[in-house]
Amino acid sequence: MTSVPGSGTGSAGGSGTGSSVEEGKLRRTLGFRDLVVYGLLFIAPMAPVGIFGTLDAKSGGSVALVYVVATVVMGFTAFSYAQMVRVAPFAGSVFTYARKGLGEGPGFIAGWMAMLDYLLIPAVAYLFSGIAMNALVPEVSRWVWTALAVLITTLLNLWGVRAAARVGFAVLAMEIVVLLVFVVSAVVVLVRDGAQRGWLTPFTGDAAFSMAAVLGAVSVAVLSYLGFDAIASFAEEVTGGSRKVARAVLFCLVLAGVLFIAQTYLAALLEPMSSAELAADPAAQGSAFYDAVDASVGTWLHDLVAVSKAIGAAFAALAGQAAAGRLVFAMARERRLPHLLAKVDPKSGVPRLAILGAAVVTLVAAVWAARRDDGLDHLVSVVDIGALTAFVLLHASVVGWFVVRRMAGEPVWWKHVLVPVVGAGILVAVIVEATTSAQVVGLCWLGVGFVVLAVQGAGARGVGSGR
Repeated sequence: MTSVPGSGTGSAGGSGTGSSVEEGKLRRTLGFRDLVVYGLLFIAPMAPVGIFGTLDAKSGGSVALVYVVATVVMGFTAFSYAQMVRVAPFAGSVFTYARKGLGEGPGFIAGWMAMLDYLLIPAVAYLFSGIAMNALVPEVSRWVWTALAVLITTLLNLWGVRAAARVGFAVLAMEIVVLLVFVVSAVVVLVRDGAQRGWLTPFTGDAAFSMAAVLGAVSVAVLSYLGFDAIASFAEEVTGGSRKVARAVLFCLVLAGVLFIAQTYLAALLEPMSSAELAADPAAQGSAFYDAVDASVGTWLHDLVAVSKAIGAAFAALAGQAAAGRLVFAMARERRLPHLLAKVDPKSGVPRLAILGAAVVTLVAAVWAARRDDGLDHLVSVVDIGALTAFVLLHASVVGWFVVRRMAGEPVWWKHVLVPVVGAGILVAVIVEATTSAQVVGLCWLGVGFVVLAVQGAGARGVGSGR
């Protein structure tokens, strides 16, 4: 049976008084709103801006439908998170859940694969921030802006989870305001001048409808949602129990889906190029959202969205870095990473060494990418593969805990079998559709994880035989 953090069996927090403050126990200070703020910050309310043109071209103009389907797809994963966070309301997210449902080995692999995602997504977000700031102030190199963003957000995370949540709430409010400005401006233009495409084409396509094309675009759109799962990594810092975490995971996903569908619907109506023209001109896809805003509303909104994206990306990385720190902390607490990383600062109540460790890795990756012309392509191509693999193990954990081990009594077949099996099947299909480079990196990272697991197992057997 897996140990419970803080119980004294395999946990650093079980020794008693002073050490439990420094190792193994996080401070409960977060509420429901804080969880949603962290989730939406990591996702970013205007996440579709950068990939709008790609999705529009891939789906034949059915870009809003793509996000409807993607929200449903990720809903399966969110539902499985909601099941397992009640079983194991501890830091570590999918690492903890897979340990409970599948055992120590699969739990380590789940955490190892999720760590790839949690360390690289913030690096991508920091790089986006550096690129945006460099466009506004070209005299300063983008790697300098990138490093500065890492420094500022790391200091906020070290300050404490409540302080970071407060600042994050202000940034999130700014992003929501900018999104509302876009929505209002788009509606005014559409009422005044009419739409460039048919009013239903964002759902039906501007040419012949193809469900296969929509599903192909979903494999890309899923990337917009990666980060909602970070909410579960704060389970030990929430007041009110695991039910609040489960509710926040589902609420955050649904809210993000609504925001994504609304903005892509309006942008598609304003888009002056057809989906076929975008498909024939890949260079125009990256700026398609901005081009649509420029042509219909004006450059002032373009600049406003760009500034919002620069700041929002940095604070998306803040939330990602905080989640990465909790994952590292949880794995260190269970002796799967150096145990020094399991210490919790008694003043701030955060795992400072774990956060600093995650920040160093992210800083190196982000600055390396910022100094290369092809750095962004390298990072973006691999960020999703770790999370998607971990999500598959999450679904398997639900089946393992509720059906195979029957640790909660008689299973409810639709929620403990149907939902996780369908969810895992969809994710496997998405992984198959990923780029070859992403699959290669994912396999290499997985191979290293198996080596580490084997070394740890051999070490544990050696210690046991020497007793």
